[in-house]
Amino acid sequence: MSESTDPASPADRIAAGYAFTGPALDLGALLWDGRCLPDRQIRVPLSMLNRHGLVAGATGTGKTKTLQLIAEQLSANGVPVFLADIKGDVSGISAPGVDNEKVRERAADVAQDWSAAACPAEFYSLGGIGTGIPVRATVTAFGPVLLSKVLQLNQTQEQSLGLIFHYADSKGLELIDLKDLRAVVAFLVSDKGKAELKGIGGLSTVTAGVILRALTAFEQQGASEFFGEPEFDTSEFLRTAADGRGLVSVLELPAVQDKPQLFSTFLMWLLADLYTDLPEVGDLDRPKLVFFFDEAHLVFNGASKAFLESITQTVRLIRSKGIGVFFVTQTPKDVPADVLAQLGNRVQHALRAFTPDDAKALKATVKTFPNSPYDLEELLTGLGTGEAVITVLSENGAPTPVAATRLRAPRSLMGPVDAATLDGAVKASLLYSRYAEPIDRESAYEKISAEQAEAEAEAEAAAAEAEAEKQAKQAEKAARSAPKPDPSLAQQVVGSGMFRSLARSIGTQLGREISRSLFGTARRRK
Repeated sequence: MSESTDPASPADRIAAGYAFTGPALDLGALLWDGRCLPDRQIRVPLSMLNRHGLVAGATGTGKTKTLQLIAEQLSANGVPVFLADIKGDVSGISAPGVDNEKVRERAADVAQDWSAAACPAEFYSLGGIGTGIPVRATVTAFGPVLLSKVLQLNQTQEQSLGLIFHYADSKGLELIDLKDLRAVVAFLVSDKGKAELKGIGGLSTVTAGVILRALTAFEQQGASEFFGEPEFDTSEFLRTAADGRGLVSVLELPAVQDKPQLFSTFLMWLLADLYTDLPEVGDLDRPKLVFFFDEAHLVFNGASKAFLESITQTVRLIRSKGIGVFFVTQTPKDVPADVLAQLGNRVQHALRAFTPDDAKALKATVKTFPNSPYDLEELLTGLGTGEAVITVLSENGAPTPVAATRLRAPRSLMGPVDAATLDGAVKASLLYSRYAEPIDRESAYEKISAEQAEAEAEAEAAAAEAEAEKQAKQAEKAARSAPKPDPSLAQQVVGSGMFRSLARSIGTQLGREISRSLFGTARRRK
């Protein structure tokens, strides 16, 4: 009996490790001794996909097709899927694949009953950068703790940012976008605003400057597009289609390839928001949602310690909410060790060993796998496109034997759909009218600007009134100190002594004449 058909052979022992009784996804057929064995199927239990996973391999080895293969089967089993599409080549999951000789040959090799099929899909973009339904979050919903990690603030600065959020909440100053936060920070270090936080610690000018500079750098990464309204409801990612299949949500990210901080920010917010909103469910027969983050090295390259700690904690805890997370990248070393330790399902495509660094990475990768009858160093450098070394968690949570596998072909289109089709799919979505147009309602920036404008107007009015009073007083003083004008000729005559004496004399004579006429006395005769 040949080794491949002997019940005690390594091939059979490996295959036995994948003979699950519950629902499972079919990945492909076992490779052993240079041959593909279609009767030895390699699978992953559906219930274990919330234990997270890694799809790794050199460029061109088929990682994206593996992602597509797993996502299709999750959708078919009623599990919603989220795909972060960095390169823009996953949109084809929404269209049926193309039948050709290569696909038929692959299907025959792995005993796959292949037929073309599309998945129900929605397309999103970060804040409207690129094609897709815009995904936005408000600054308030993001919160000071998460924002501090993104801005790489120290503990003191994080506490100050917390005070800023507390002040904004207590004063009814909505922090919707970054200009709102900037306005509140600037106000609290202004002459008028300094006293506002005095009773609870205050905000130093130095700390405010650090926060404002960090916000400026963050905005340069495109963050101003992500923060705003209408705020996206992350429960939209948990929907199923009318036929019961899980909806595949594709986040189109080609336009933000050079903005890794923005992608990292979104990832932190999304996982944190789902973790906060979803109830604890423990182990389910199938996940509520599975994430795939392609080009995961963009998330972790240059990431702060606080960010890595946050991601590690979230990945560890979110499993209990029924959420699975898969990272797709070139080598396992792209993923921090603490995160890698949480990834129970592994699909490792071929690695290259052209340089000493490549050889070192290869040896490190081999050490992350369980003991195996394969020579993994040789195997990993000799795998063809669409072949991988696999180990997953069995239904009881134990690692399965390492299995070299020829993977099945995806049933959807292996490539992007054209731009017109993608744009049409976006605008046909029921969510487009809800989230497409940004809303800039009155919030902290407008309220503070209005108060400042009112204060400036009052100050100007007071200054104008003071100036008018000053001018009036100066005019009055000038009038008092001015020399009196010379009297006219009539005034001089009337005011002379001779005129006054004459007037008295005339007045006396006239008075006697009037008295005589009134009392009848006669004029005395001489």
